[in-house]
Amino acid sequence: MKILLDECLPRKLKAHIVADLVQTVPEAGWAGKQNGELLRLAEQEFDVIVTNDQNIEHQQVIIRFDLAFIVLVAPTNDIADLLPLMPELNRLLPTAEAGTIEYVR
Repeated sequence: MKILLDECLPRKLKAHIVADLVQTVPEAGWAGKQNGELLRLAEQEFDVIVTNDQNIEHQQVIIRFDLAFIVLVAPTNDIADLLPLMPELNRLLPTAEAGTIEYVR
């Protein structure tokens, strides 16, 4: 499974995600790309995008993308607030399906 970590999340989170490949948006060379363009690029190379953008389902038609979306919902974007979400994220990753969105709280 290939995971793309949105650039809005701390890159240190990579070390806590269990997957074959975890890459950040900047590592993929896509820093600064707008959501639509970013998602079109991502669906060609990744299985899942992990983000904290809770509005993504209102900005994009998720079912159009060959990509699963997992949204991390935490009080802040600080690694300390995100780490407690990692067990649930890692539990969801193996069954994440393209065109769906899951929220981890």
